[in-house]
Formats: sequence, structure tokens, C-alpha cells
Amino acid sequence: MNSNLQTESIARAVAALNNKNVIAYPTEAVFGVGCDPDSETAVMRLLELKQRPVEKGLILIAASFEQLKPYIDDSVLTPAQREAVFARWPGPVTFVFPAREQTPRWLTGKFDSLAVRVTDHPLVVALCEAYGKPLVSTSANLTGLPPCRTTAEVLAQFGEHFPVVVGETGGRLNPSEIRDALTGELFRQG
Repeated sequence: MNSNLQTESIARAVAALNNKNVIAYPTEAVFGVGCDPDSETAVMRLLELKQRPVEKGLILIAASFEQLKPYIDDSVLTPAQREAVFARWPGPVTFVFPAREQTPRWLTGKFDSLAVRVTDHPLVVALCEAYGKPLVSTSANLTGLPPCRTTAEVLAQFGEHFPVVVGETGGRLNPSEIRDALTGELFRQG
């Protein structure tokens, strides 16, 4: 895809995020829908769109570990735990970290932890860098429908005017693996 189109697509997505809107973007396996994690309005729009209860908590996807630090407490990790996490990042593995006390409940839900991922998908990295922070990330699909794997599928499910970062997924078949950063316990197979 031509880099001018990608640059324009990312610029439109950042403008939508700044207006507290939900956007779609390709990830390692499927398209995700996301929004500004610091905007309760935006997160509630996403939850309503997905018909997802706030209690379930959400995932943040980021360009770097630095972008995640305001939301998680990594001080409790041992050097070995930290090494295990960083051996898998950037990449398609989501880790559940203890959340900082000030991390909003609209992100953590009923938990004292937060699921986070440092992606290696170049478009998502560029998007998070352009936006300057991580995004809420959940699969792009309406309740009862399969996750979208193409821009066309996103537009078919969410409407032709839904803001989408146009691009290809990373080609993985399964959504990201989810593990506990402290124990290594597997919550979802990748």
C-alpha cells in the first residue's frame, strides 16, 4: 500500500481519536476497534458498540513499553518476570500487569490489573506513535459476528463511514495470547 495513503489514513484516525470516537485498525491477526484509553466518553462508546460490559476490562495496545507505564505497575516484577515479558515483546502476546491505583475503572473493569501489549504491527506502531499513547484494543466485530480480517469486513459490519486505518493484518490466525506477567499463567491461547 502506498505510504501516502497510510499516512492520510493514520491522520484521519488520530483526528477521530481526538474527537473521542472509536476507530478500527489492523492488528497481528484481526482488525481491532479502539479509542483513547483516557476518555471515559470514548471507552463507553466502544463498549456500547461492542455490547461489552465494563466489568470485563479491556486491553491496551502500544508502540512501546513506555506508553504503557502510566497505566501499569511494573515495579512488582522480578528481573526474571520482566525478562520473560520483554522476550515476547514487541509481538502478539498480551500480558496482564497490576494496574496503577489511578488507572480508570473503565479500563480495568472489576480487576486490579490491566491487559497490555506492545505490538510489532507496523501500522499500529505508527498509529500509537502518531497519537502519542496506547489505544484500547478489542476485536472488530459486532456481537455474534466473527472478527473482521479486512477493511471491507469492518465497513460491512460497522458502516461505510466508520473510521478505519486501511491496511493488512499481520496474517496470524489466532488473536493474541494472553498471559499473567507475574505468574506466566496462560489465560488465552494465541
